[in-house]
Amino acid sequence: MKTLNKLYPKIPIPLKHKNNFELLIAVLLSAQCTDERVNTVTPKLFSKANNPHKMISLSEREIYNIVRPCGLAPQKSKAIYNLSRILIEEFRGKIPQNYEDLEKLPGVGHKTASVVMSQGFGYPAFPVDTHIHRLAQRWKLTSGKNVRQTEKDLKRLFPESAWNKLHLQIIYYGREFCKARSCFGLECEICYSCFPRRKKAIKTLKA
Repeated sequence: MKTLNKLYPKIPIPLKHKNNFELLIAVLLSAQCTDERVNTVTPKLFSKANNPHKMISLSEREIYNIVRPCGLAPQKSKAIYNLSRILIEEFRGKIPQNYEDLEKLPGVGHKTASVVMSQGFGYPAFPVDTHIHRLAQRWKLTSGKNVRQTEKDLKRLFPESAWNKLHLQIIYYGREFCKARSCFGLECEICYSCFPRRKKAIKTLKA
């Protein structure tokens, strides 16, 4: 935490958005897609529809044509349209502020719900993406059996007050210093300082 606070004293939210609906859609689009690509796609989408009511005024095909560069576009465009309809019908167009309702929405899993709870509502959460899952294994903070286990282990190890900032710091650190195809638990500042006697590369389990 000392190293990460030194490197990233202030941490920006990676996905650009102006409200929680936009955040939800951006996180949904980020599945198996880079944040950079999502941020190039969402301005066009949100200029047409930045709330559920405007989104269902578009057709699934129109949504698909915009989000196609993000990959998995057929599933994502369908999920975006259907979740917008559900938000209007069941939640008066508002984003629900709890995990149970969020995870019932099409295309919204636990990680997406955690990001919205954390970055949208400020609720203490520790969303685990591939970067966090990889680094937690390299730093021996988890067994890495699955992302749910990694999340539980990290929540147990770190104070709740640090979760919202820390999960973003780890993501940025993983992208910049401890990448999937480099370091391997041997070279970056945190890996080396924590495990100076480590000789073999760490093989991490996929999320």
